Amino acid sequence: MKKLIGIAAAGAMLLALSGCAGADGGSAAEGGPKPLDELVVGFAQVGAESGWRTANTKDIQAAFEEAGIELKFSDAQQKQENQIKAIRSYIQQQVDVIAFSPVVETGWDAVLNEAKAAGIPVVLTDRAVDSKDESLYVSFLGSDFVLEGEKAGQWVLDEYADTTEPVEIIQLEGTTGAAPAIDRAEGFAEVIAENPNLEVVASQTGDFTRAGGKQVTEALLKSNPGVDLIYAHNDDMGLGAIEAIEAAGLVPGEDIKIVTVDAVKDGMQALADGKINFIVECSPLLGAQLIEIITQVNDGETPEKRIVTEETTFTQEQAIEALPDRQY
Repeated sequence: MKKLIGIAAAGAMLLALSGCAGADGGSAAEGGPKPLDELVVGFAQVGAESGWRTANTKDIQAAFEEAGIELKFSDAQQKQENQIKAIRSYIQQQVDVIAFSPVVETGWDAVLNEAKAAGIPVVLTDRAVDSKDESLYVSFLGSDFVLEGEKAGQWVLDEYADTTEPVEIIQLEGTTGAAPAIDRAEGFAEVIAENPNLEVVASQTGDFTRAGGKQVTEALLKSNPGVDLIYAHNDDMGLGAIEAIEAAGLVPGEDIKIVTVDAVKDGMQALADGKINFIVECSPLLGAQLIEIITQVNDGETPEKRIVTEETTFTQEQAIEALPDRQY
């Protein structure tokens, strides 16, 4: 697994763990590590906006159950204010570790400084925060979203390598301000810029939801009737786009090609059926790695600052082969 070496600032955060009181008034760092069944972790989830997020939640909950670690879980319903409220609640409850997947990149410094002052280490999962102070979290576990965008862009670049005509592309963006939406757009744009015939003629957020993908695609097809390809920042929006394309009397995957990111079962089935043309994987199965980070923190060790999950891509043939054993 590809991992990037962390920085020394995390060490100070780990030392602060000694101030995090447990239910018995002790702490994970006093007299050595706590038994895992005495640890309490607060997790603030984005919501349940997609099949990917649902799979991510189930995997995290299952991993904590298997490890015997108490998990306090909250669903932010895609609202930053709900996540901040949940994190502050975890601070008041004096949990041992806080983990969360940020709804958006910015606006976290105040609440993370509160966690730091309380001596509670924070782990970021799936999405990053945009902060100059990297001591506010001990580790960030998740995908390289820019690379995912680059992989999607490379398929488009290869698919239209011999074209001499303009190729019109619609981009279905994720939640505005969210790290995957920003980075997947950036990576995609950088790669397709190599061919001046490839042009994103419209780009609008579908908020990572199937309903949003359908609604946005319906509107954008009316204003861009000559579109050749749709690039969706996740499978759910791509699946919504399929519904809109079919409602318009067109054939998804043929009349309009579709490239998505995630590789959840519904997306993979659409790829196997030829309605999606290419999927870049973004694995939601982060539970075991999160447990590993929390165990390192409990043991007084310094986890790597950035841990990147290994992921692949899928063509139609590869999707057909992978589907029978797909976990999500």
